[in-house]
Amino acid sequence: MNIPDIEHFPTKYWQKLEDGRVRCDMCPQHCTLREGKRGTCFIRMHHQGEIVLTSYGRSSGFCIDPVEKKPLNHFYPGSSVMSFGTAGCNLGCKFCQNWDISKSREIDTLCGSAMPDQLALTAKRKGCKSIAFTYNDPVIFFEYAIDAAKAAHEQGLKSIAVSAGYICDEPRVEFYRYMDAANIDLKGFTERFYHKICHAHLQPVLDTLVYLKNETPVWFEITNLVIPDENDSDEELHNMCQWIAENLGLDVPLHFSAFHPDFKMMDKERTPLSTLLRAREIALSYGLHYVYCGNVFDTESDSTYCPSCRGRVIERNWYDLGRYHVDDTGHCKHCGYQLAGRFDGPKENFGRQRIPVRIQ
Repeated sequence: MNIPDIEHFPTKYWQKLEDGRVRCDMCPQHCTLREGKRGTCFIRMHHQGEIVLTSYGRSSGFCIDPVEKKPLNHFYPGSSVMSFGTAGCNLGCKFCQNWDISKSREIDTLCGSAMPDQLALTAKRKGCKSIAFTYNDPVIFFEYAIDAAKAAHEQGLKSIAVSAGYICDEPRVEFYRYMDAANIDLKGFTERFYHKICHAHLQPVLDTLVYLKNETPVWFEITNLVIPDENDSDEELHNMCQWIAENLGLDVPLHFSAFHPDFKMMDKERTPLSTLLRAREIALSYGLHYVYCGNVFDTESDSTYCPSCRGRVIERNWYDLGRYHVDDTGHCKHCGYQLAGRFDGPKENFGRQRIPVRIQ
């Protein structure tokens, strides 16, 4: 791939302003930047009258993970994924659990390098089913992620976006054209939470979810990190689950994930399992078919149940798969019901391995 000036990779979602600044229109932050200044995300920058990407082909590291870690429980269960991210983020979450990467303001964080074709070939050689853009939000390294997704597709691999869904309308269409799956982090369900804790807004995330449901074939799941006394009230959980049921349907998997103290929220306690189980019961009360508790050891709430016969069809213990009663095309072996998701062939069982990879 012939790439001019890789340290200042050209982008297209921006516009010049009359005062000499340039406004980035990739995400709803709409950063307006003078020459040499970087946006909220850190890796998009005003350079010689344009917005450029400064992290193309560079990563904070590469690792092979189980797909369930994304988390995706209905996207080729048990398969392995080549994961990578860059530096920076377009949100400012006080609870960020990848803060050493997403909040980095050091280009030196980008210690690994790989062009998209190198990344795809390595993932193929290592036996991965997919590549995943994760650790920080792929929206901000949009051009690199799309080129990597294209290269993955050429190798017969799938592409996964792990994202907060904070993206503007026009780039949203282009971005998800190249994604096969996504996990969208719905961080809370009040504007207060998004504004106070994440330095963002709720509505653009809801817009992304509705777009994925109504306008794309992308398989997507939702994660909600449940933080004690911040976004765990019954009212907020009821409102969120009702909105999901009414706007996205009953088949979108919902993961309630346990918070642990990190970054700027070290004063909070870990989320108890009882809170996650309460959230799960609320979601089930609205008819959602697939609701999970994550970041905890609890096989019952981490397993998949058939919406028809209620039999346990995929047993999970953290990222390990146990009893598996699903055929090669995703039908329940108990009653024949077609489970929602992407299933193709016999299950794999990569398990809870985490394998760092160095790309030459």
